[in-house]
Amino acid sequence: MNNRFNSVTTDYTQYQLVSLSLLRLFIGWHLLYEGMAKLSNSNWTSAAYLLDSKWIFSGVAKWMVTNPNILGFVDTLNMWGLTLIGLSLMLGLFSRWGAIAGGGLICLYYLFHPPLVGLEYSKPPEGSYLIIDKNLIEACALFVLAMFPTSHITGLDKFLQKD
Repeated sequence: MNNRFNSVTTDYTQYQLVSLSLLRLFIGWHLLYEGMAKLSNSNWTSAAYLLDSKWIFSGVAKWMVTNPNILGFVDTLNMWGLTLIGLSLMLGLFSRWGAIAGGGLICLYYLFHPPLVGLEYSKPPEGSYLIIDKNLIEACALFVLAMFPTSHITGLDKFLQKD
């Protein structure tokens, strides 16, 4: 039985390979930078972001902020998650799983701050969004990278392959 998700293909055109690898590298850089920026700021916390949450997860967000242990765990998970996912994507090491984890994490950002009509946040968005924003686009791009992995060709995963 052939499981398409677990099989590794090498039949990309040169343009496809370069495009997908650059997308993986650029998103990896973005996530790594965000994680490192948070790790290097000893005062960083997700509390303000969570307290400004609207829609279906606002109650969960407020609960997380009111419990210092939970908030500390969420902050640590967020900082290290971004950093490790970013490294995974940039290095091409376990990048399929990094892309799935990154897509899931960014989907959570979207669900805590969705750009829906009638929802206003204390910090204005970078642009004018309606339903689709940069978080949703980046999450979708990560899920595409998970479906079309390139790290077995242009990353460290090529050294982990069984021949």
